Amino acid sequence: MIGRMSEDVLSGIGLVKRFGETVALGGVGLQVARGEAVAIMGPSGSGKSTLLHCLAGITRPDAGRVHLLGQRIDTIGERRRSELRRTRFGFVFQFGQLLPELPAEENVALPLMLGGMPRTKAVGRARDWFGPLGLTGKERRRPGELSGGEAQRVAIARALVTEPAVVFADEPTGALDQATGHTVMGLLVDSTRKGGASLVVVTHDPEVARWCDRVVEVRDGLLRGAAGAEAGR
Repeated sequence: MIGRMSEDVLSGIGLVKRFGETVALGGVGLQVARGEAVAIMGPSGSGKSTLLHCLAGITRPDAGRVHLLGQRIDTIGERRRSELRRTRFGFVFQFGQLLPELPAEENVALPLMLGGMPRTKAVGRARDWFGPLGLTGKERRRPGELSGGEAQRVAIARALVTEPAVVFADEPTGALDQATGHTVMGLLVDSTRKGGASLVVVTHDPEVARWCDRVVEVRDGLLRGAAGAEAGR
């Protein structure tokens, strides 16, 4: 477990989000330090995924503020937020969301190519992640030719290839068996830390949360406390 650092890379202050009459977030605040791994826990419908979406610039909160590296991002336009999601944030979802028609190396390189990097250079940079993530030899395989754990490791590489400030993971082991999920979480935490990124994980699984430095719980749209977590390795 690492100590909490003084510089907050990402912060949400007084976040409110409603969907009709339903209050998904009722004034939530959360700060994430540089290099810190934070788990957001809570039952289905508690607001944890909504909190992630607001922090990541996917959803605009109805009230409150979101800051990335000291800059407010909740008030900027969609085009700029989209650029931030591509360059300063990385994402790992429950089912990977890889493009089935592309080989693994091009799935990883895609954020770089979308940013204008030439394909050869982008694929070369993507390949640098295959060895550290135990994917050597899988570069040309398409998602349908990969196991669930391999596909999630490709998704981790894609999340990290742009050298983001923050990686968001929404139930990253939800579609995996326990042993594979344990391996994937270890790689996710270690790789983000080595890359200098912070990590925000949404999960309902205490075993996943144990990999993180800190756990916060969302219930009925409010944070119900925070605790340190022992590393799960």
